Amino acid sequence: MLNPIFPLTEYVPDGEPHVFDGRVYLYGSHDKAGGERFCMLDYTVWSAPVTDLTKWTCHGVTYKKSQDARAKGREPEKFPDYYAPDCVRGNDGRYYLYYCAMGPNVRPFGPMSVAVGDTPAGPFEYYGDIKNADGTPLLTYLTNDPAVINDGGRIYLYYGWAIGMDMRGKLLSPLYRFVQSKLFARSVKEIKNTKPSIMGCAFCELEEDMLTVKTPPKLVLDSISTAPKGSTAYAHPFYEAASIRKFGGTYYLVYSSGRNNELAYATSSRPDGGFTVRGVVISNSDLGYKGNTIKKAPAGTIHGGIEEIGGKYYVFYHRCTHNTDFSRQACAEEIRINDDGSIDQVGITTQGLNGAPLKAEGEYPAAVCCYLYGKKRAKLGVKQAKKYSRIVQERGEVFVHGVKDGTTLGYKFFAFNGRAKLTVTARDRAPGRLEVSTREGGEPLARINIVPANEWTEFSAQVPFPQGTFPLFLTFFGSGEADISQIKFDKEQ
Repeated sequence: MLNPIFPLTEYVPDGEPHVFDGRVYLYGSHDKAGGERFCMLDYTVWSAPVTDLTKWTCHGVTYKKSQDARAKGREPEKFPDYYAPDCVRGNDGRYYLYYCAMGPNVRPFGPMSVAVGDTPAGPFEYYGDIKNADGTPLLTYLTNDPAVINDGGRIYLYYGWAIGMDMRGKLLSPLYRFVQSKLFARSVKEIKNTKPSIMGCAFCELEEDMLTVKTPPKLVLDSISTAPKGSTAYAHPFYEAASIRKFGGTYYLVYSSGRNNELAYATSSRPDGGFTVRGVVISNSDLGYKGNTIKKAPAGTIHGGIEEIGGKYYVFYHRCTHNTDFSRQACAEEIRINDDGSIDQVGITTQGLNGAPLKAEGEYPAAVCCYLYGKKRAKLGVKQAKKYSRIVQERGEVFVHGVKDGTTLGYKFFAFNGRAKLTVTARDRAPGRLEVSTREGGEPLARINIVPANEWTEFSAQVPFPQGTFPLFLTFFGSGEADISQIKFDKEQ
């Protein structure tokens, strides 16, 4: 089992893991390979037994975009997109899928919706929109990325969004509110009158029907515009992607921070407030990990959650491919919750849920690299995509494309057993070489020369790998742009 945890042709971001009856289910949105926007496809659900996280099963399409109330009477190209979902078991034993219908065909920050099914794998049917007690849609604060927990029979909802820049300057407040009204599709008056801010993470309790607001929503986590300057909350402010868990007597609110590449977390002894921002769980470019300040992979949107599975704790997140935010893939890492309730930031790896380093034997797709960076760090975006090395899917094949001079592919971690033959399947229109190392930026153990080839061709070298567990780094040097599809280890003959 590698990262990404699903086949390389699957793009399931925003993953929320939940254990139900001996299986862990991952609920996520569904991107398209080379997509033009977020979440273009129908929902699917994947699951694995808690005793073996290497055996994932896809339960197929579980909720179609055509089933949403906003799709009625529309042509398929005008259906809403389904953004990040969450699922919870209701007190009636049924499973409730919470989501936002968003995208270019839907009003931003409109009603959040619920679908329901009889099993955690679905299928789900549209149930309704979350509403106030008077029947009007819940629109208080910014309705986005719902997260739900059944806490001993009480149903708590968390949601929200924020702009990643401090917008509380008195002089520019009128301008800021005008900009927000355009982005949020809310009136300037509502934005001005929503205290302490319309931005942040909101909380409320739901009635037994799973739809009706029982307690008035209130903010429980600050955006950068309300967090005290100089605080941990200001350094890692709430942006989006709320995810809620309870371990023992502690509530963990995981979220995407305003840095837009990291999952931060806050803890509290109660569900309705008192949250203290503690730090970062993971960054999908390893920013901040062990003091790192350099993007080791394309840094983009991140969303996920933590879960206890078989007595261990894991964080599920996503990585960005195609050098955009629109083709994201599910990944996971084991984490540790310390005695004081804190979580140390973990690094991104290729081994993921394998439970041990990967064996330096046999063949691996080059696209499972957890590090991918060049001399210039990639900027995500459709217009920027072709300027940088990237993981792409073309005609059903996933590979690393456009590898330029100075680009590094990194894999963490392999269990090496000494000298071996390393073969790389590549193509390039100009000669080049790959330098092989088990230390980032270290002296190469070997060089693999690549000659011009329009078709996939194997290039090899004998490499004196050390004994033990190490990362693998391949750094390309050459005047052309190489594509790399596979790496293969063979024992020394």
